[in-house]
Amino acid sequence: MIHAASPLAITIFVLFVALTLGLSFYLGRQAKSSAGFFAAHGQIPWFVNGVAFAGDYLSAASFLGICGMIAFYGYDGFLYSIGYLAGWVVALFVVAEPMKRLGKFTFADALNSRFQSRGIKLAAGVSTLVVSVFYLIPQMVGAGVLVQPLLGLPHWAGVVIVGAVVMAIVVTAGMVSTTWVQFIKGSLLVLFSAILTVLILQRGFVAQPAPTESQTIVKQAGGNKLINGLPFGDGEGQGQLRGVGTISHLPGGVKETGPVGPIEFFRILEESEMVLWSKQETKSESGETTTTFTPTPTPGSQVLQPGQSPTFAGIRSEKFADKLNFLSLMLALFCGTASLPHILIRYYTVRDEAAARKSTIVGIACIGAFYVLTLYMGLGAMTSGALDVSDSNMAAPLLARSLSEPLFAAISAIAFTTVLGTVSGLILAAAGAVTHDLWECCGGFELRDHDRVRIAKLASLVVGVIAIALGILFKELNVSYLVGWAFSVAASANLPALVMLLFWKGTTRQGIIAAILVGMVTSLAWILMSGDTYAAVYGWPKETSLVPFSQPGIVTIPLGFVTLVVVSLLTRNEVSPRRENE
Repeated sequence: MIHAASPLAITIFVLFVALTLGLSFYLGRQAKSSAGFFAAHGQIPWFVNGVAFAGDYLSAASFLGICGMIAFYGYDGFLYSIGYLAGWVVALFVVAEPMKRLGKFTFADALNSRFQSRGIKLAAGVSTLVVSVFYLIPQMVGAGVLVQPLLGLPHWAGVVIVGAVVMAIVVTAGMVSTTWVQFIKGSLLVLFSAILTVLILQRGFVAQPAPTESQTIVKQAGGNKLINGLPFGDGEGQGQLRGVGTISHLPGGVKETGPVGPIEFFRILEESEMVLWSKQETKSESGETTTTFTPTPTPGSQVLQPGQSPTFAGIRSEKFADKLNFLSLMLALFCGTASLPHILIRYYTVRDEAAARKSTIVGIACIGAFYVLTLYMGLGAMTSGALDVSDSNMAAPLLARSLSEPLFAAISAIAFTTVLGTVSGLILAAAGAVTHDLWECCGGFELRDHDRVRIAKLASLVVGVIAIALGILFKELNVSYLVGWAFSVAASANLPALVMLLFWKGTTRQGIIAAILVGMVTSLAWILMSGDTYAAVYGWPKETSLVPFSQPGIVTIPLGFVTLVVVSLLTRNEVSPRRENE
């Protein structure tokens, strides 16, 4: 069975979680003040912070989602990697040093450094909360996916476990423990991904007869499930999906290649023929849903070209709306990195602006190396014979299992800590917004230092519970796809205000508030009315959606800039002079 529990994986998983929690409790004594809880007193070394950037950024979407998309569709999944990495150019050259110079605890600090406005604090605080919660969804979905093969538990149980562990990490030590958890998991993720890539190259390729039988999953109205015609279960004679992933023909008609080099890997793939699995879903009047996965022989040259997946069909589609959808997604990925609250607050954990710049460069190096490895891992999973056709998020862990059980245990445990690190950063960003931006500044409450920490911990618990609920609700979607939506909301709500504040002296307080609210509301509304949300969340026909394409960035990001400029021009007589330290 594809999702059989592994005793070794369970053991290593428990050890990883125990070490992570132990580290959090140990470092908890360094986070008694608000400066320690939110920003680790600004004393994190720049190299550690740079690797922690990678640990924070390389989330479930990067390891699970991208590998899965490459395994199912080929090169298309790598386009996400390109978009994610390109966004760091904006972070390095536009926001790194100004964020450190202008802020103290939260993203709203930088936006409000010039105006000292409660309105800006409120708008930026709400934006931080919305983006953080939205970005939490794919992380929690990925957590549930990982726990299924690790512990043999249902998806919801994995989501609950991650939520509980992360809340413990954040509540015990805040940014101090979060940073070191992210540093450790970022280092281990790149290291073990490199090991997995080396093993893929050493194994090479083996030609196997192309499968001819489809696989089916029938979800009956009463909640029962039939897999390949049999009732779902683990026992003999029970329905279960077969692992797939095949090269049906190798160049020269050979049966296997033996070890291959990094460049030779792609040359052989290009000249081979492999089997991809198309998905078709039908629903009967009785409420029974039948999903059929059909093997489709596909030239390797086609796999290594963009435009094969539904997400990136716009590259080749003749429909203008499809092309806009693709451009909109890539724009969101490029602009979203520099707009994510949990990434921006990392600049407050180092000493000065030079350290912020150097840590960004280290982060780019680690992230770039990892994304190159995802291409090998995804394509290796495509031909591993261990793919689960019903769950693209499981490609990398199941690939590791096909190579070595201990490697599967280590990779799964590291992937789990990947989720822990990213979710910790997101919950911390949300807690900072609630405490520093909304409760204290907008609510007008005078808080003592220990009260700030106490409220931040309570906010962390509330956000964690919300994340658990949303992670269960959105379990059917690919995590990379969900992250694309989160990037769209972040870029639409936050980037126009931040960029214009830095580069246009005519920016006003009202312009910043309007840009944040318009970007946030319009991007969220667009997503909720999109065809993909209709189909995957509401269960409604995709064709009945109210918007022409699913990715909002190409509309809502420019709208944020236009809103800021128009409102600032209308209120330009109220521009406040810059403070001397700016």
